[in-house]
Amino acid sequence: MKIQVLEKDEIKVVGISWNGTYSQLNTIPDLVEVMKERKGEVPNQTNESILIAPFHSRETELTCYVTTPVETLENVPEGMIGFTIPRKNYVRTSHNGTLAEVESTYQQVLVWMQEYGYDLDDSALSLEILKQNHSDIDNGTQFELYLPIKTYGNDY
Repeated sequence: MKIQVLEKDEIKVVGISWNGTYSQLNTIPDLVEVMKERKGEVPNQTNESILIAPFHSRETELTCYVTTPVETLENVPEGMIGFTIPRKNYVRTSHNGTLAEVESTYQQVLVWMQEYGYDLDDSALSLEILKQNHSDIDNGTQFELYLPIKTYGNDY
């Protein structure tokens, strides 16, 4: 597994949101499908053929968004939200496997972060960046995972 630390510039996004418990995580692929169907409604999209799934994790629940990057946050379609993900330092890796293996990918990154002295920034959004046609439930799923870290200046 290749893991790197990088700074990601701010990103403006528009999409849909979901809030639920960890036992309801299996509903998130349906959210991705809904956003794929509604993506054409979003004005001012960038030329990137990706979906960005930012999320806030809490002890008992999480909030997940499925979004597309945009140039501006004007004219957000009804039933959607638009916001800016601030510039941030992240630990990045890729997941290429089944949905059942996603938790293992997260655990491997968190162990790596602990070994190298990086603390997860619980107040910031984590990101999953999904390429178009990113998943086939039978054959697995692929995405880039960005876990936000607390700033360490130039020490990384």
